[in-house]
Amino acid sequence: MSSMIEKRLSEMGIVLPQAAAPVASYLPFARTGQLLLTAGQLPLKDGSMIATGLLGRDLDTAAGLDAAKQCAVNVLAQAKAAAGSLENIKSVVKITVFVASTPDFTEQHLVANGASDLLAAVLGEAGKHARSAVGVASLPLNAPVEIEAILEIA
Repeated sequence: MSSMIEKRLSEMGIVLPQAAAPVASYLPFARTGQLLLTAGQLPLKDGSMIATGLLGRDLDTAAGLDAAKQCAVNVLAQAKAAAGSLENIKSVVKITVFVASTPDFTEQHLVANGASDLLAAVLGEAGKHARSAVGVASLPLNAPVEIEAILEIA
């Protein structure tokens, strides 16, 4: 039987991918006690970036929001790989959203809402979290958004 969380994902038209393998010298996640820390997740879908470039130059806020949403999907994939089931997520404690943007772009917080809203919609109260949204000059592979997460798991 599928879990309630997987049912919500399905209703949203989201297929959870296999957790991405690292592309450099790092672990995709680390666990200490009940805390799970994910490596930064890029907006990859089916092995390709859904968008590239800088917010404020190449992409608008809406495209950034979609990229952040895909990053959150990939965070959930890592959480499932680490915890065995999405039902083992007790809470999303904090996410950090890195937004590759021009110096005058000031809507990083709105871009980050793509991830925050998705996590809350999928996980309910357990998906509500603290958050930082940070503008950066560039990200790996010319990604517009990268998200790392700290989760409490069973």
